[in-house]
Amino acid sequence: MQNVNTSKSGNNSDIETLEAEIREAVAQGSHVQETVHRLTLKAMNAQHIDLESLQRIIIAVMQGVHDGAEQRLQQVANQTLAAKSQITEAISGLDSALAGFAEASKLAVEEAAGQAKKFSEKELTRTRSDLESLESLFLDTLHHTATTAQGLIADILHDLSRHAQNNGTAVGSQLQETLATFTQQIASVGHAQMETGATLAHTTADFVSKIASGVLAGINDQAKNGKH
Repeated sequence: MQNVNTSKSGNNSDIETLEAEIREAVAQGSHVQETVHRLTLKAMNAQHIDLESLQRIIIAVMQGVHDGAEQRLQQVANQTLAAKSQITEAISGLDSALAGFAEASKLAVEEAAGQAKKFSEKELTRTRSDLESLESLFLDTLHHTATTAQGLIADILHDLSRHAQNNGTAVGSQLQETLATFTQQIASVGHAQMETGATLAHTTADFVSKIASGVLAGINDQAKNGKH
C-alpha cells in the first residue's frame, strides 16, 4: 500500500512540476513552443502512459499556459500581441508533442512488425482506443480552458480553439497514419508473427525519448523531403 501511495505522490509531484515549468516558460516568454514541446514529451516519458496519464499532462500544460500568460499580462502592460504569441506558441508546442507521442506509437508498432513480431492484441486494441480519443481530449481541454479563462486570455484561447476545430491539428493529422498502422497490425495477428517480449508502452516511451532528443528529426526530414 505504501508503494502505491508513494507512486501516486511521485506522479502528482511530476505533474505539479510540469505545470510550474510551463507557467514559468510562458511567463518568461523565451522559446515557448520548444520548451512546452520538450517538457510535455519529458512528462510522457517519465511514467507509464495511458489515456488518464495523458489527460493529467494535457490539463497541467494548459493550466500552466493559462497561469503563465496571466502572469505575463500582469507583469507587462500593453503586451497583447506578445501574450497572444506566447499562448499560440505554447498550444502549438503541446499539439506537436501529442503528435510526437502518436508518431512514437506508430513507430513502435512498425518496428515490431518489421521484426515479424507483434504486441499483444489486448494492448494494441486498448492503445488504439486511447489514441482515438487523443485529439478530442486535446480539443476539449483547450475549449474548457478557454471557457474558464477571462478577458484577453479567454479571447485568445477561444480563437485558437475555433482555429483548431476548423483547420485540424498536428496530432489529428499524425493520428490518421498511426491508427491505420494499428488497424493493420491488429488485423494481421496470428500467422507469421511471434509476440514480442516488450510492452507497447515501454517501446513507445523509448521512441518518445528519441523524438524528444531530436534523434529522429533527420529521419523525419528525409521522409518529408521524399514526399515532395
